[in-house]
Amino acid sequence: MSGIEVTRGDSPLVLGLPHTGTDIPDDCLARLNDTGRAIADTDWHIDRLYDGLVEGVTTVRTPVHRYVIDVNRDPSGQSLYPGQNTTGLCPLTDFDGRSIYLEGQEPDAVEVDHRRKTYHAPYHAALEAELDRVRALHGFAVLYDCHSIRSRIPFLFDGTLPDFNIGTNLGRTCDLQIEASVLQICKAANGYSSTLNGRFKGGWTTRHYGRPAQGVHAIQMELAQSTYLASETPPWSYDDTRADRLRAHLTTILNTLSDWRPT
Repeated sequence: MSGIEVTRGDSPLVLGLPHTGTDIPDDCLARLNDTGRAIADTDWHIDRLYDGLVEGVTTVRTPVHRYVIDVNRDPSGQSLYPGQNTTGLCPLTDFDGRSIYLEGQEPDAVEVDHRRKTYHAPYHAALEAELDRVRALHGFAVLYDCHSIRSRIPFLFDGTLPDFNIGTNLGRTCDLQIEASVLQICKAANGYSSTLNGRFKGGWTTRHYGRPAQGVHAIQMELAQSTYLASETPPWSYDDTRADRLRAHLTTILNTLSDWRPT
């Protein structure tokens, strides 16, 4: 169940897919309550949304659900957003602040460490290996971390989330030309809203790997699920019309990143 899925390409671009998996080990599933078993906080269909948009891309995906362990969190458990509501390395609540475990069945420190070694570490070993491989080919690598989330989650943020949420940890994780190019594409997308380093400034993956001085540039894209789902409620159906419209803009973004070269 923990097998990391890697598709290798020969371009400088690597896509991270940390939250599309829905696999939950039986021992963990047995301890989840109905809220947890609903896995509402999945990045629904993001792998389908990005599939086939650009040639030569490398992808790294974990099939394990974020309720088992969130591979986009600091493995130490330190919060990325101190003072703000969020979910942890091994979440105990969903995005609405509701418990996902049966009473008394939450993972203890030993279990969290086991999950970190079993699921978190292999994902990042695979991702780091692909970034190293791509950087050896081109002299640099660009990591684009693929995410989506419901557009309205009062527990996490006020109001309605913009459609495109670009995260570069305030410009630290990639060349500023990359940041500017992606933002320009999003702003020019008719009918869509966008923001740079708003509520989502880039998760642990973006912050950990984004070291421009060492030749690795990382950028996170958090999409509002209203841009490509029929509804942000079960059964979380993929809307082909909405998705195809969005995919045209995502294609422009990914092609721009594939073609980018350091100056």
